[in-house]
Amino acid sequence: MKALRLAMEIEDARWNAALPNAAELIDKAVSLALVDIDTAGRTVEVGIRLVDDGTIQSLNRDWRGRDKPTNVLSFPLGDPGPVTDPDFPWLIGDIVMSYDTVTAEAIRDTKPLEHHVVHLAIHATLHLIGHDHEDEAEADAMEAVEIRLLAGLGIPDPYGVPAPLTGETT
Repeated sequence: MKALRLAMEIEDARWNAALPNAAELIDKAVSLALVDIDTAGRTVEVGIRLVDDGTIQSLNRDWRGRDKPTNVLSFPLGDPGPVTDPDFPWLIGDIVMSYDTVTAEAIRDTKPLEHHVVHLAIHATLHLIGHDHEDEAEADAMEAVEIRLLAGLGIPDPYGVPAPLTGETT
């Protein structure tokens, strides 16, 4: 991959207080998830929005028909087709993360917020490049990639210990 450019908007100031290095962590996670992608030497651009539950619930309702907050949403833009200008960035999509849900899950699962954010950024990026978990085989394959990438960063398997059965999972 040539380079990664994040177009980041921190819309909920609690992200800054809880995770002042959010941009650095997300940049590292997205870069890792894209390491094997052939970009033909072009810069890859990903939009990142760090929001609250109200914002992500609206997006989840409007785009997925699910009127509830969630931890992360991915909006892939697909392959732009051939581009002759190598300086024209490849915009692969947008990722939106909710402070409220992400921090609640990290607390519930007794994991560092940094680890959970990195995991969700990798997960969302994999969605941007075509991975999915609509059936068990796809889910197993996607989880295996996530576990391998996270292990390379020294982050434990997020699927290794089942989360307590409190609240709704997303």
